[in-house]
Amino acid sequence: MSTTGQVIKCKAAVAWEPGKPLSIEDIEVFPPKAHEVRIKIGATGVCHTDWEYLYGTGMRSRPFPLVLGHEAAGTVESVGSQVTKFSPGDKVIPLFLPQCEECERCRSPKTNHCRKNWANTQVGVLADGTSRISCQGQQIYQFLGVSSFSQYTVVPDTSLAKIQSDAPLDKVCLLGCGVSTGYGAALNAAKVEKDSSCAVFGLGAVGLAAVMGCQAAGARSIIGVDINPDKFHKAKVFGATVCVNPNDHTKPIQEVLMHMTEGGVDYALECVGSTTVMSAALESTRDAWGVCVVAGWTETESMNVRVEKILMGRTLKGTYFGGWKSVQDVPKLVDKYMNNKMKLDEFITHNLPLDQINVAFDLLSSGESIRTVISLW
Repeated sequence: MSTTGQVIKCKAAVAWEPGKPLSIEDIEVFPPKAHEVRIKIGATGVCHTDWEYLYGTGMRSRPFPLVLGHEAAGTVESVGSQVTKFSPGDKVIPLFLPQCEECERCRSPKTNHCRKNWANTQVGVLADGTSRISCQGQQIYQFLGVSSFSQYTVVPDTSLAKIQSDAPLDKVCLLGCGVSTGYGAALNAAKVEKDSSCAVFGLGAVGLAAVMGCQAAGARSIIGVDINPDKFHKAKVFGATVCVNPNDHTKPIQEVLMHMTEGGVDYALECVGSTTVMSAALESTRDAWGVCVVAGWTETESMNVRVEKILMGRTLKGTYFGGWKSVQDVPKLVDKYMNNKMKLDEFITHNLPLDQINVAFDLLSSGESIRTVISLW
């Protein structure tokens, strides 16, 4: 029986308040409105950003209750009016970063920072100021306009990428955030050059993807930096040539790297979200031409930068979603994976059902997982 135009009752992991575990609830997902698409989520990754918004301290507050999750893949269930690019049955990846293809930013090759519906999705609602999810008669906010910890969700049609029909949802879901961010940080933001030296700070999913990007660019030396040595083997699978644990040294890590490389690395990529690590990454680069890219996410912290480090020729820059134009570039990354030119399977350390999503959060916070993929069905 068709569900088009109907309210769908399904399961979701609801965050009722900050700092408390998620609760599996029966929810209602309303039909899509104009320029909206309702998706049946097949699989979703559990990203550190999800954990941070529930348990962390470096993020701006969001309204609760909400359904977290923003790294997913699924199938179009139905479309609202004025939707022309999607049809029921299409395989898709929802996007927390839109691409309207019409605004000044979308027309510019210099940025991927489209702001279509941005103000609303940042506070958990869609274009009309409301969400499409309710539970126990109460509005449930949609995290970044996505909310993929739900069997169904509704997203704007400018925040959705159509992908090839045979793509495995439980793998390509990772391209909705972490892998794309790290991979693009190396290729698009840093623009790592052949035979260069690189240091990647933090070897979670974003950092490992950055390592993969450095290797794809032809870097000669790729140093992985992390305080968890259990991640070193995985880092070498993705292309790290050597790994360093800051806790094994008495000197600051930037001094260790300066000594190892006889003057600093050409490129440093910060993939932790720590302002202390950001400063160390910048100071680990070579003066005159060193480039430091911040890909780790924090919203409320301030970074301490010695002006001299910039005056001597270093470049410090940030990246959001790896610099990819989301709607047009995510399908290309899916194609790259499908053609065996990009790793995804190797990021996945755990697969769990939706009712074990709090276990996935525990695995993430303890450093035991790189990516846990949640099956919604």
